[in-house]
Amino acid sequence: MSQDGGGRVLVAERNPLVIAALRGLFSENGRFSMVDTARTSAELCEKLASVETDCVLLSWQLDDAEAPEVLADLGRLGFDPRIVLFADTSNPSVVNETIRLGVNGLCYQFEDPEILFATLTAVMQGRICIPYTVLSKISNTPFQQLTSRETELLGMLANGWSNIQIAARTGISENTVKYHLKNLYDKLEVRNRAMAVALYAKERRRNQE
Repeated sequence: MSQDGGGRVLVAERNPLVIAALRGLFSENGRFSMVDTARTSAELCEKLASVETDCVLLSWQLDDAEAPEVLADLGRLGFDPRIVLFADTSNPSVVNETIRLGVNGLCYQFEDPEILFATLTAVMQGRICIPYTVLSKISNTPFQQLTSRETELLGMLANGWSNIQIAARTGISENTVKYHLKNLYDKLEVRNRAMAVALYAKERRRNQE
């Protein structure tokens, strides 16, 4: 925190309405200041290089990248800010990946503002702040080990898409698709796409019960 006891927060969010709402909350709170905003990963990296910041409030989806890619960009450029993920979903796969990526805190956009401020306070004091209810929902099924990209590809496999179709849809090369699928098969402990799709269908039925 800054010397006056206030917390300087850099908000990484693409939705102008969310930014406006946060600006209002921060101005009413007084304990924290919203020092700047960024809508892309590239802009966030630029701002971190020039703006004094105690914590980054990071949304899962920016204009040019999802949170995992944003964190990879920060690490590649040598930035290591304290980060609170400001999630708009309680999807277990998102939550699980958040914890795997090592963010310092997690807060939902649909929670009471005081929870956001409590999370920011804890993280700025050097603590990890992940809700207990979130931790208790995380299972050790192989599906929880998948990255968001692997989960996306698995859904495409279930829809009968070929590697070429997946590459065209996602904008990655066919070789990269094969690389992701190999990792996916290894994590699910299956040998091919048919087995992966069968396991995926079984898991979806289990979750709907």
